Amino acid sequence: MTTTPDPMKPNLAQTTGPHVQVVETDAAVERRSKEAYFTASQGQLIWARFKKQRAAMIAASVLLFLVLSGIFAPFLSPYNPTIAGKNDEYTNGAPQIPMFCDVNGCSLRPFVHAVERERSMATNFRWVTTINEDERHYIYFFVEGWEYKLFGFIPMDTHLFGAPDGFVHVFGTDDAGKDIFSRTFHAIWTSLQVGTIGVLIAFVLALVIGGISGYYGGWIDSVLQMITDAVRTVPAIPLFMAVAAFMPPELSAEERFFYISLILGLIGWPTLARRVRTHLLTERNQEYVLAAQLCGASSGHVIRRHLLPSFTSYIIVDLVISFPYMVLSETALSFIGLGLKDPVNSLGVMLQNVTSADVLLNYQWYFIPVIFFIALVMAFVFVGDGLRDAADPYSDNNK
Repeated sequence: MTTTPDPMKPNLAQTTGPHVQVVETDAAVERRSKEAYFTASQGQLIWARFKKQRAAMIAASVLLFLVLSGIFAPFLSPYNPTIAGKNDEYTNGAPQIPMFCDVNGCSLRPFVHAVERERSMATNFRWVTTINEDERHYIYFFVEGWEYKLFGFIPMDTHLFGAPDGFVHVFGTDDAGKDIFSRTFHAIWTSLQVGTIGVLIAFVLALVIGGISGYYGGWIDSVLQMITDAVRTVPAIPLFMAVAAFMPPELSAEERFFYISLILGLIGWPTLARRVRTHLLTERNQEYVLAAQLCGASSGHVIRRHLLPSFTSYIIVDLVISFPYMVLSETALSFIGLGLKDPVNSLGVMLQNVTSADVLLNYQWYFIPVIFFIALVMAFVFVGDGLRDAADPYSDNNK
């Protein structure tokens, strides 16, 4: 018995030989999309909302590039960023832009011209640079250079690029002859490390203090809130001036790095602690919390396994937003001389070199690290804003 297909019904399957093609209707596709939406986890919903924001995605790409460039800074740097890698013959040197063609023809390999320098009375004995277009310094990739430890424990001496028969300074050099390109990427990594340690310290203190204050309430909440208000009223700059006055000058760069990160974390927790407290005050009387308490769960278990996970997305957003403020704080303190100092390479230390009028008038390439600093802070801000908008995917204005 054969059945004549109804032309009014959609053809859901077409058989072509041994293969079967399934053609879904628009209604089926929409139904599957709705099912995927309502069965998705909170992280999947946040990611789906975040991907729809073009500015946040671009900022995330820039932030990822800067973080990776900081992690692999020794590999990307052709020269040692400390005084050990200085070029005595090219102090305050202008950037050397790699090229493929000049007056003598073109080359498949990029190169820079050799430079000749001499002091002139006409320029008050400043260096006068003359480009020798007849001499080329070819740039090679994956060359051997100064030794370093990738990730802190892998010994290597391979670098992304370099000029074996000369020097190539893409961002120019400073007054000591140190390569600004190499210093910039190491400075990004140092500032990110300070911000990460500061954020982690503030994060732990905020969760502990805000969680206890919001869960127990009563006199415990009153005491902890008085401590929180006291910390919030402490002005940051006078505090750092006092710390800098009592900090021994013989401290190593690593010790100063640790103290700066510790202080940034100790004064950066009150805002997140207030938000955690407010959330726990509203959630501690919910049915699922009472059920966990009746089952014999301890207070720490209830806070850690039930209350804080319901606030996870907002905590992540707050952490991302806190990063640029930590980086800004480190940069500002190093800029005014209260934070990190040479030989440490940080964005704040490098920004100290752009304060003189001589640099503004004659050595504009000193401002190149400022561009990376602005890009880093703006990337954090846009990513944080994007996560904040996507943190509540069930709200009506996000559908």
